[in-house]
Amino acid sequence: MESVVETASCAAQRRTPRPRADALRNRERIVAAAREMFVEFGPDVPLDEVARRAAVGNATLYRNFPDRAALIHEVVLAVTSRTTDRAQEAVAAESDPFAALSRFVHAAADERIGALCPMLSGGFDSDHPELLTERRRLEEAVEGLVERAMSAGRLRTDIAVGDVLVALSQLTRPLPGIACLDIDRFTHRHLQLFLDGLEAPARSELPGTAATLEDLRSGC
Repeated sequence: MESVVETASCAAQRRTPRPRADALRNRERIVAAAREMFVEFGPDVPLDEVARRAAVGNATLYRNFPDRAALIHEVVLAVTSRTTDRAQEAVAAESDPFAALSRFVHAAADERIGALCPMLSGGFDSDHPELLTERRRLEEAVEGLVERAMSAGRLRTDIAVGDVLVALSQLTRPLPGIACLDIDRFTHRHLQLFLDGLEAPARSELPGTAATLEDLRSGC
């Protein structure tokens, strides 16, 4: 009896069609286009404009993402995952722990992580299991970067992981009402000023207390 059930299960799996390569490419194009347009115009950009930039029809977009919430979910998931990848790449590429942290901060800016902030409101399900898993991966990766740099004596000791994440989200968020097509050159400039302030030995005494991951999770 068990073998019959197993055989039926295998047959069902074989009958389940895998997404075609072109369908996967269309989905990736839609997510990439949405990410770009959410950064440029905010999360309320018309979805037909997203489809146009992705070079797909409206039907293809809605077949993959039935509503705006589903598309925003996928964009946030993709950006969070890619940012975690950048942290892991920084560790592999840099022997100096502070250089690895710096490399990650600039790479995270290129991933437009600050543009996620306006999307994490309203009816968005920030506690979705997929997003929680990716957020934990990102937090653990950044925590590792901070701990290594601090243990090596390269990072001032009066800060915490939350300080890095707060500054990163604030300094990479597009300014409202600013239509500057070359904003990246200012973003990276200001991030470098921030990084210079993180490097040990500390040049000043910071007011308040360090921001921890627990602070951020509890909404401070």
